[in-house]
Amino acid sequence: MEQLQQWLQLEFFAISVKQYALAFGILLVCLIFKRLLSKLLTRVISPLVDRSANTFDDLLLQSLRRPLEFLVLIGGLFVALQVLQLPSEPVDLRQFGSGLIKTLFTFCIGWMLFNAVDIVERTIAKWAKHTGSPLDENLLPFIRKTTRIFIVVLGVVLVIQNLGYSISGLLASLGIGGLAVALAAKDTLSNIFGSIMIVLDRPFRVGDWIKTDNLEGTVEEIGFRSTKIRTFAQTLITVPNNIIANSLLDNFSRMPKRRIKMTVGVSYDSTPQQMRAAIVQIRTMLEQHPAIDQEFMLVNFTDFAPSSLDILIYCFTATTNWGKYLAAREDVCLKIMEILDRLKMEIAFPSHSIYIHDNDHDNSEALPGLDNTSDSQEQPR
Repeated sequence: MEQLQQWLQLEFFAISVKQYALAFGILLVCLIFKRLLSKLLTRVISPLVDRSANTFDDLLLQSLRRPLEFLVLIGGLFVALQVLQLPSEPVDLRQFGSGLIKTLFTFCIGWMLFNAVDIVERTIAKWAKHTGSPLDENLLPFIRKTTRIFIVVLGVVLVIQNLGYSISGLLASLGIGGLAVALAAKDTLSNIFGSIMIVLDRPFRVGDWIKTDNLEGTVEEIGFRSTKIRTFAQTLITVPNNIIANSLLDNFSRMPKRRIKMTVGVSYDSTPQQMRAAIVQIRTMLEQHPAIDQEFMLVNFTDFAPSSLDILIYCFTATTNWGKYLAAREDVCLKIMEILDRLKMEIAFPSHSIYIHDNDHDNSEALPGLDNTSDSQEQPR
């Protein structure tokens, strides 16, 4: 027994055999515990998670299983190093061990976050399917890669710091390099941010009829860098997303209804009774028309124009389809013509009358003509 005690007190590199044996036992216990944890996660928790209809817990278990097992080993290594009491002379092994634990712990946390990106990606993918925009799905690889690169870079920086090295110079280099890359890829970055703004604001979707300052057409494809618009001349225009995101944009497909605005001019031969009857009948026709939205409409005698008495007609169609809108507008115009024909009223046309005055007999004579104005021209005989 005494020989065993003496043997356990033997030291190698200022550490006794007893400390070595205890540290080895701790590591062995951690390996056993890691094995038990692995079986617990795969044979007990995993079947329970599989029964759940939610896929979030499945992804969470897959992301955390390996890092958790590795975290057990890190904990055992930490306890073993505390038992060993590594010397600080002639080489500071204690500082090295502390840095090693911090590095492994940082790696484990980074591993968890790296795997958790899949959860974020799946969540965004479900949301993107409901939006129906391919741009959202195209952004998923970019979001996944960017997030993982950020995690890796952050992890490397933390590891370097835990090892006792200064990261100020590295951060300065990264800042200068990032600035150079940003300046070189300014247009590309602008398109990326333009794509993000289109995703967030959602001003249009595939199939929408849009109009900007310089173009008009139907959105055919929304890409990660650009948007393709099919014009009514059947040409295909590719517009960078940063340009279209910063343009004033009319989305005609978002109109809840389409407007009909017209002015019907009748001749000056019309009587006030005819004008009142025409206004009432036109308003009644619009109120009974199935294609006209009944929320708001106006029918009013508005102006004594140079060549006509003007009736303003202002209403909306219930449909936003271009073809159906034109059919409804055509039918409204034909019914207005029928109403005026029943009332014996004529639709005015631009006319020009020349009046010739007789200074001696004080009589005049009007000669009809065609023009856009009604002028009076005096000519002595």
